[in-house]
Amino acid sequence: MSSISRRNFIVSTAAALAFSLSAPAWSQEKPQIEFLYSPFADYAPFFVAKELGYFDEFGLDVTLSPKSGTAETIQMLASGNVVSGAATWGAGLFNSINSGATVTIVATLAKMPDTVPSPSPLMVSEQAWQDGIRDVKDLKGKRVGIPGPGGFGLYSVAKALEKGGLTVDDVEAIYLPPPATAAAFANGGLEAGWSIEPFALQLEKEGLGRRLVEDHTFGTELGFIAFNNEFAVENEDAVVNFLAAFLKAARQLDNGGWQDEKILDIVSEYTGTEKETLKGIAYTIRSEDGSIDLTSVREQEEFFRERGALEYEGPIDIESVYRTDLLEKANALLAQQ
Repeated sequence: MSSISRRNFIVSTAAALAFSLSAPAWSQEKPQIEFLYSPFADYAPFFVAKELGYFDEFGLDVTLSPKSGTAETIQMLASGNVVSGAATWGAGLFNSINSGATVTIVATLAKMPDTVPSPSPLMVSEQAWQDGIRDVKDLKGKRVGIPGPGGFGLYSVAKALEKGGLTVDDVEAIYLPPPATAAAFANGGLEAGWSIEPFALQLEKEGLGRRLVEDHTFGTELGFIAFNNEFAVENEDAVVNFLAAFLKAARQLDNGGWQDEKILDIVSEYTGTEKETLKGIAYTIRSEDGSIDLTSVREQEEFFRERGALEYEGPIDIESVYRTDLLEKANALLAQQ
């Protein structure tokens, strides 16, 4: 090796060593996070953060994996099979906190806007509409589709039925996921059903359903983002960076991002929904800082207590599993950009 080559080799090696000593740990080996999601528009911030490189920007290697529902998410997070995911508030989550499930809640997923149209309306099938079901009170004794017996969908349906003086016990509850509502409406299997975007607008466009109630859950917290507790404790920086990427994407969406063709392409791919449909849907929103309205959560907890679905007395200690400190750090990190 010539003296020039040797000198260049020494300089380049020294520079690389200096960089490795000064660079943050995640720049050398990115923390890996698998996140469970549903193919709903509510999860758009995660799709955007992944495809526009925000997770990479904050030094993370994030994999987005589809899930079947809230119960699966809580179970997998608590067991450590997956480290992160989002789910709706419900009886299962409240009971799991009471039993000591190792889950750390870090931020809101989404909440209902204070306006109509609603992202999660109670809909009536076109056939039922033609048969004369035009008001909530007409649903007494009818078949109503609900995502599950203990989650936000049930709470939302109950609030909608209140508009007609009914309760969930006054209808025949048929538990099925929102994507299945279209077939049930088409074959006469349901008179009404809870839906969520983009499926609600699809039902309208296909002439299968109409919106019956939309003003029943204004401002209600829909869901939350959570991590396995052990992971959150041992990888606080990774959680903070994940939240910063989420907040960046969420703010982009909530401030006109839904008009961006690139973003529509991304959400279309993850939800299996045509871009033109996405342009017309009603969107859920988030608090700008990602904080959770615990008053809204307490109202949902009380609903499930009244239905006898909770295994404990008194309010659950949500604050014990809600790491607001990590969310505050994520907001501070984002503010530095």
